[in-house]
Amino acid sequence: MSRPNNPGAADRHTQLEEVAARLATADQNRSAAARGLAGCAKLQKMALYDHIGQKYDTTRQADPYIANRLAHHLHIQPERYYLDVACGTGNYTLALAQRGGSWHAVDQSPHMIAAARAKGKFVQWEVAGATSLPYGDAIFNGVVCTLAIHHFDALLPTFHEVHRVLKSGPFVLLTATPEQIQGYWLARYFPEAIRKAAEQMPSLEVVSEALHDAGFARVETEPYQVAEDLQDFFLYSGKHRPELYLDAQVRAGISTFALFADAAEVEAGCEQLAADVESGYIEEILEHHKQTSDYLFTIATA
Repeated sequence: MSRPNNPGAADRHTQLEEVAARLATADQNRSAAARGLAGCAKLQKMALYDHIGQKYDTTRQADPYIANRLAHHLHIQPERYYLDVACGTGNYTLALAQRGGSWHAVDQSPHMIAAARAKGKFVQWEVAGATSLPYGDAIFNGVVCTLAIHHFDALLPTFHEVHRVLKSGPFVLLTATPEQIQGYWLARYFPEAIRKAAEQMPSLEVVSEALHDAGFARVETEPYQVAEDLQDFFLYSGKHRPELYLDAQVRAGISTFALFADAAEVEAGCEQLAADVESGYIEEILEHHKQTSDYLFTIATA
């Protein structure tokens, strides 16, 4: 004897299917919206880097001491191949290329790469992200990345890529730790911007762990203190020359001010800094903000 039809059960089944379909559509819409927001954020960041790149070389250039230390750790030799990741406008790439080797360099900003190409044709410049390097496996004898890892969305994918393209030799980084940034006297005048800069910067522990996870067996560091004659005007370049931060062009070439600095905080901070420079009180502040190192060279080898 056949089971009688149950119209109520069928209706409930249809309703459940409709609810499931609406939920699936909502999930798809949320995923699409999330992808859209991520894409917008990426485009905004790219636009900002391009904007910085337009006048980057006004205040940024390769500092001879830093270039010498990078070259020392890379063990640059003729007939070998080297890569600069997140090269910006190529200042350090070109300074290192003058010391020998065949050089390639990548940056995600077309404006930065265009500026780099205009300065040196003997380097192979490419527009590319650090997580998708346009090279085969085991190509390079050394890789360098200068003051850039805090711009990466994630360290491990980038370090995996660097490890993949390295045939031999070191991966040399110049960066700062959150603790170092928190010790900068700049925090007295631009507290929110420096707080955000420190939060953005990965700790040495995080960097070391990512390097080990990417396949690098050994990680060493060398401290760097900003010198009074520093020629590259990055974040703490004015450690001994506070008046540098009163120059809008100098601030425009520093990503912390471009990314994190509120206009009101910059105006108030510069006003107070100018007063302290004028009165001489800045000397007391500098005396109370001495630390053993301001940045770190980090050297990773397989």
